[in-house]
Formats: sequence, structure tokens, C-alpha cells
Amino acid sequence: QVQLVESGGGLVQPGGSLRLSCAASTSTFTSRALAWYRQAPGNQREFIAYITSAASTTYAGSVKGRFTISRDNAKKAVYLQMNSLKPEDTAVYYCNTVVLNSRGSLVTSGNWGQGTQVTVSS
Repeated sequence: QVQLVESGGGLVQPGGSLRLSCAASTSTFTSRALAWYRQAPGNQREFIAYITSAASTTYAGSVKGRFTISRDNAKKAVYLQMNSLKPEDTAVYYCNTVVLNSRGSLVTSGNWGQGTQVTVSS
């Protein structure tokens, strides 16, 4: 299975920005779709953003217009640019490779990494 390593988290004030990175260990990175998820304390892990192998993107409503997912196939990396951060964005952020199942739902296909902590606080 694909191994993923997230980085770039930290403490930021409300309204600030962060850029998260995710490195994937797979020789088939170019053909894979990837997604970012997050998990806040006491909450389930939730979908944030998705990027296809063709670089088409989809976002959760809570982050649309503030976050941008992108990929660099040469570096086997996916990024999450987060702007206008809010305290409710505080969570551990994870990336994973994903596939669409027969019902059109995203299913993760890699091993979850350690994630990277994002804390938005003044």
C-alpha cells in the first residue's frame, strides 16, 4: 500500500495561511487521485478536498473558496493551501490516495500517515 507523510502544520492566527504538503511513496503517483481529510478532537475524520489524476478538484463546502488542493507529479506530492483560516479549521490533517467506488463515493486506498496538526488560535 501507498505510504504517505504529511507536513507543514503549525499554529496560526485566525485569518492566516498555511500550506500543507504530502509526500507519497508510489511509482504510480501520476495515475492516482488524492484527497485531504481532517479530524478535530472528538469528531470523525472528514473529507476536505480531492484532486484527480487530471488535476480536477472538488472541495467540501466548509473550505470551498479558502483552500486549494494541487499536485506535483514530478515530486510525487500533493499540497493544500489554506487561506483565511478559522478556529474551526483546527484539526489533524491527513492525505490519502483515493478511488471512486461503484456508487461514486471516495474510498481511501493508502495507509494513513501521522497527519500534521493545524491549530488556528489567537
